[in-house]
Amino acid sequence: MNQMPFPPMDNKSGVSSSQDASTSIHTDFERVQESMHSAISMNKTGILDNALNDFSEGYFGLSNENRRILLLTLAREYDLNRKQVRELMKQYLELELPSSGKPVEITHEGEGSLSAFYRIERNLRHSLKPMYEVLFERLNTHPGGLRFLSIMRADILSFLAEENIVSLRALDSYLKEKLITWLSPANLQLHNITWDDPASLLEKIVAYEAVHPISNLLDLKRRLGVGRRCFGYLHPSIPGEPLIFIEVALLKNVAKTIQEVLLDDPPIPECEAACALFYSISSTQPGLSGVNLGKFLIKRVIDLVRRDMPGISIFATLSPIPGYMQWLLSKLAPAEIFNSTFIENLLKPEEESAILDAAKEFTTGKDGMEVIWKLLSSTSYQWINSEKLSLVLSTPLMKLCARYLLQEKKRGKALDSVGNFHLQNGAMIGRINWMADRSENGLKQSAGIMVNYIYEVEHIEENAESYFSMGKIQASDEVKNYLECQEDLQEETKVD
Repeated sequence: MNQMPFPPMDNKSGVSSSQDASTSIHTDFERVQESMHSAISMNKTGILDNALNDFSEGYFGLSNENRRILLLTLAREYDLNRKQVRELMKQYLELELPSSGKPVEITHEGEGSLSAFYRIERNLRHSLKPMYEVLFERLNTHPGGLRFLSIMRADILSFLAEENIVSLRALDSYLKEKLITWLSPANLQLHNITWDDPASLLEKIVAYEAVHPISNLLDLKRRLGVGRRCFGYLHPSIPGEPLIFIEVALLKNVAKTIQEVLLDDPPIPECEAACALFYSISSTQPGLSGVNLGKFLIKRVIDLVRRDMPGISIFATLSPIPGYMQWLLSKLAPAEIFNSTFIENLLKPEEESAILDAAKEFTTGKDGMEVIWKLLSSTSYQWINSEKLSLVLSTPLMKLCARYLLQEKKRGKALDSVGNFHLQNGAMIGRINWMADRSENGLKQSAGIMVNYIYEVEHIEENAESYFSMGKIQASDEVKNYLECQEDLQEETKVD
C-alpha cells in the first residue's frame, strides 16, 4: 500500500508549526483509517499483511481521542448491513412452509421445495456477521494480532466506562465472544513458573501480581521455591507472557491468614502437605476482562497437583472480599448522609454496649453503628491496635460478612466479584477469617477479613450447576451459623 508522506515541517513561526503539527496528526489518523479499511476489504495476501501491519502500528501512534473516534468509526461504519438483513427476512417470511405435520419426501422434488429456505438461511447467516468480524479474524491469525486485539479491547472498555455507547458496546461484545473462542483451554499452554524461567517472564509476575504485591526478589524467590507453586496460562501468539497466573502454597492445613502464607519461612516439607491453597490469581491483560480463564486454570491446576502429589486432598483459597467494606459502610452510615428515612439495626444491645465502651478513647457517636462507621471510615485504622476493641468488633463484623457473602446478590448471583468467580467455578464458602489480612489494602476493602473457598473435587460440577441455574450458594455449617445469628437479630428488631 502506498503510504501518504508526512507534510514538510516549517519552523519559521510558532503558529505555522502548530498548524503543521495539527495537519500531521490529521494525516496520521487518515492513514490509519485507510489501512483499517484495506485490512477489511483486501484479499491479496501480501497487500493484506502490509495493511494489517500499517493499521496495528499506526493505531499505537494515535492519541487517546483519535483511538476513540477510530473505534467508533469501526463500530458504526463496519457494522452489519441491516437493510440487507431486513430484505432477506422479508423474502424468508414470504416462502411457503411445507405442509404441517407432513415430512418432506427424500426426493429431488422434496429437496427442491426446501432449497429456497436453505439459500436464504445461508445468506442470512452471512449478512448477520458485521464487517468488522473480518478485521478481528485477520488480526487473530496475524503475528502479534492477538495481543493487539487485547489492547484494542482494553481501550474499548475504557471508553465505555466513560460513556455507554450502544454501537461500541456491540463491538465489545462481538470481540469478547471471539476472544473466548480463540482462548479456549485447547489453545492455551499451562506452564509451571519457576525461578529458572527467563528474567523477562519473572519481571511480568512481579509487575502483574494484583492481590498481594511482591516486595522484592527475595519475596519472589520464596513464592517460587519449596512448598510453593506458580502456574500460568500462555498462548503461542503472546510468547513469554502469562495471560493469567495463580500462586499456590502447599500446607498442612487451610491457612487462616495471609501473613502465615507470605511469611512462612521455612515452609513445611512438601511431603507433609495435605492442602493446596490458592492465595492469589492475577490477570495480566485488561482487554481480557470477562474472558474467564481463571475457571479453566484452577481446574487444570487441581488435576495437575492431584496427579503429581497424591497426598494433597484439600484444595482451597484464601481470598479477599473486595466489596465488603463499601457495602458495610453504606449499611452503617448515619441516615442524614444518604438522606434515608430507614436505618436497619445491625447490632444486639449487648454488642452495642460493648462497642461504645471499648471505643471511648478512639471516637464517639450517638449509637454503636455510628461508632463502627467512624472507626472503619478512618484511614488511620487505629482500632486494630486495641485488642479489646478488635475483639468486640469481630462478632458483628463477621456476622455481617457472612450475610454479605451468602445473601447479598446482583441479578441472582453473589454481589462480591471474587465470591462470584469462585462460586461459578464450583467452590463452596468454607470459613471466614478475622484479621486475616492486616495490610492497608486488606483493612480498606474488608476490615482485614478474608474467606476460604473450598473446592471439593467430587462436588465442583454439582455446585457450579446449582449456582448457575438457581444462584444457590453452598457453605459450611460454621459460616451458616454466623448467618443464623444475624437472622435472630433481625427477628428481635421486628419484635421491638
